[in-house]
Amino acid sequence: MTQSVAGPLKPKDLDDEMLLDSGFMSRLDQLDLMSRKILNGKMKGERRSKRRGQSVEFADFRNYVPGDDLRFIDWNIYARLDKLFIKLFQEEEDLALHVIIDTSNSMNYGSPDKFKYAKRVAAALSYIGLVNYNRVSVVAMSGSVVAETGGMRGRRSVSRMVKFIDELRPSGTSDFAQSCRKFALTSRAKGVCVLISDFFDKSGFENGLRFVATGKFDLFAVQLLSPQEIDPTQLVGDLKLKDLEDGDMAEVSITQPLIKRYKSNLNAYCMSLKDYVTRRGGVYLMSSTAVPFDTLVLNYLRERGLLG
Repeated sequence: MTQSVAGPLKPKDLDDEMLLDSGFMSRLDQLDLMSRKILNGKMKGERRSKRRGQSVEFADFRNYVPGDDLRFIDWNIYARLDKLFIKLFQEEEDLALHVIIDTSNSMNYGSPDKFKYAKRVAAALSYIGLVNYNRVSVVAMSGSVVAETGGMRGRRSVSRMVKFIDELRPSGTSDFAQSCRKFALTSRAKGVCVLISDFFDKSGFENGLRFVATGKFDLFAVQLLSPQEIDPTQLVGDLKLKDLEDGDMAEVSITQPLIKRYKSNLNAYCMSLKDYVTRRGGVYLMSSTAVPFDTLVLNYLRERGLLG
């Protein structure tokens, strides 16, 4: 597929791996979240904006005009130049990070397993946000929003975040539109929204993404597919296939022309997803779960501008 992430493949079972180990966390400590937009938080935090405010960080001067607050006149300059100047300060604002994990049954597939891989991606991004004192919320969605952490800040929230993600289990049928709609309505803070999913929904992705591909969120869509979904050449003969989510059955005869058509359709679907996200100002990344996890986080997410 033309949109898959290239890189050394290391098929690896994630069953017995921790979400985050100490060695990997020390590498994540060197990273921070990036936003391509100026996002206004409700609290003053660790991220400087381009707006002028009243924090302790001096930024510039400008001429005094009637009505300005007299407390910000620089009287030292007035004594030297006999002119009134107002001191400007760099306002600091925090960055909100929303990490959404698709927990529908379609994610419970593949080797390496998509769901376990998604949880590790979510944990790594949430960790980076927390240690940089951003406001972090983790949301699990299936037929709707099924669980969420609420806002967390600081390194002391790492254990709470890891416990929440570690205890998530895949279940239910995806309702992408309903899940995204509920998230958008209940999430007041502007910020970076990372949506981790296979984006497999029979009703399509458009109705859901329109709720998060807005000016309120800096959207990063991370599509995870298993190697078996990308290249199902191991399937041969007459098979009865069962939908993981709704149980629908289909009898098919697997032939090379059918596999070729499947790959073409999957590629077209991924390309349409990429086009939809990018045309609305978001960033799209598709990766096989066979790509080493640290490569995805430390290399590809940095190249896409999410981390720096």
